[in-house]
Amino acid sequence: MTEYPVIIQGGMGAGVSNWRLAQAVSRTGQLGVVSGTALDQILARRLQDGDPGGHMRRGLDAFPFPAMAERVWQKYFIPGGKADRTPYLLAPAHTLDNPRELIELDIISNFVEVFLAREGHSNPVGINYLEKIQVAHLPTIYGAMLAGAGYVLMGAGIPLKIPGVLDRYVEHQVAEYSVHVTGAGEDDDTTMHFDPRDFMEGNPAPLVRPRFLPIVSSNTLAITMLKRSNGRVDGLVVEMSAAGGHNAPPRGKMHLSEEGEPVYGERDTVDVEKLRELGVPFWLAGGYGHPEKLREAVSQGATGVQVGTAFEFTEESGLREDYKRPLLAQATAGNAQVFTDPLASPTGFPFKVAKLDGTCSEPEVYAARPRICDLGFLREPYRTPEGTIGYRCASEPVSLYVAKGGKVEDTVGRKCLCNALVANVGYPQKRNGRRVENGLVTAGDDLNSIPQVLPQDSSHYSAADVISALLKGNL
Repeated sequence: MTEYPVIIQGGMGAGVSNWRLAQAVSRTGQLGVVSGTALDQILARRLQDGDPGGHMRRGLDAFPFPAMAERVWQKYFIPGGKADRTPYLLAPAHTLDNPRELIELDIISNFVEVFLAREGHSNPVGINYLEKIQVAHLPTIYGAMLAGAGYVLMGAGIPLKIPGVLDRYVEHQVAEYSVHVTGAGEDDDTTMHFDPRDFMEGNPAPLVRPRFLPIVSSNTLAITMLKRSNGRVDGLVVEMSAAGGHNAPPRGKMHLSEEGEPVYGERDTVDVEKLRELGVPFWLAGGYGHPEKLREAVSQGATGVQVGTAFEFTEESGLREDYKRPLLAQATAGNAQVFTDPLASPTGFPFKVAKLDGTCSEPEVYAARPRICDLGFLREPYRTPEGTIGYRCASEPVSLYVAKGGKVEDTVGRKCLCNALVANVGYPQKRNGRRVENGLVTAGDDLNSIPQVLPQDSSHYSAADVISALLKGNL
């Protein structure tokens, strides 16, 4: 592998960019990336399903703190898997005061995913996090570093303090992270601390610091990350509004198109020439999953591109087959539809939704779902009138959200992304033995361009096929 990859595989969803996909990409010499979102719940559910293939057991056996690994195994593993209609046992939801049980699961789940992605080759593997899920950062990043993650990528926020965390973990030192708490005053302590020595067994060797690539959407944010971060920023992923998942809101007052999508204008355009002047490697993302767009990016001075959607529908991705097949067929026919929903995410960020029957993209499916918030990754910490810290989500029951000081208008159209994204990868929660959570698939605007990477006369394709198609005529 050269010093930097030309292609970075996007860290999509919760479990879509799984260890199999990242491993397949990194084997080609490009950068495979696992998604760090909700790995604690995903590992717990894989174990409750009986650990098909024994992969989780293999990862746990490699974990450097065996007593911790055994506690997680005993807590969640069910030989042969749970009964189909039995609900999954939930791990605790994250707070500023996480219980030890959850911290251990965070460390181990991130270790296992990165470890498995690194098996069988010597090329770097990255892990992608959402800055908005702040209460999970400290233990999850430590787990990924224990497994030798080569890159940490982070978007959906301004991760100025992550480089310092990476620096501290090299020598297993205490790290801290300030959490945004709505309504907190200057005197309120909202800083989380994590001391690896409270969890270590023995004296592990120093760790290797991963390269840090924040995901930004503007020149201003790029400059901010380079000037104000508390440690080294190794490069930038510059994501345009065509990318799947959460998009940065348009700058200024939001205007909607006739179809109800956010309208992006000149203020949202990135000046690539000014990016070059920053003097760090950068990758362009969002609509760059085409050979000609890779050539264009490199000709403008980019190191390469980050690609998500084309990898989302590969054989190796974690997206469940009954979602993958029909969406791939629609894309091949050129009639797949992606809607940038300004309301779906409880975070307030626009969120791209692929329209698919049987998922929460359909109004009747969304309307039939009771408003339940029991995973809580996107909850908003807030200061209560009593001075304590509470947690609320615009997708939880309306009366509960309003009782916590939320505005009723902020609940309109909000969807439970946490349960939907976990359902996307085959771990839907079962409720009362009857109702099963439905998914909500996200994809980029160029979903209908997937046929460009399909091998001739084939209805399916691999991660290696994507790499080959993108590099055709470029190397």
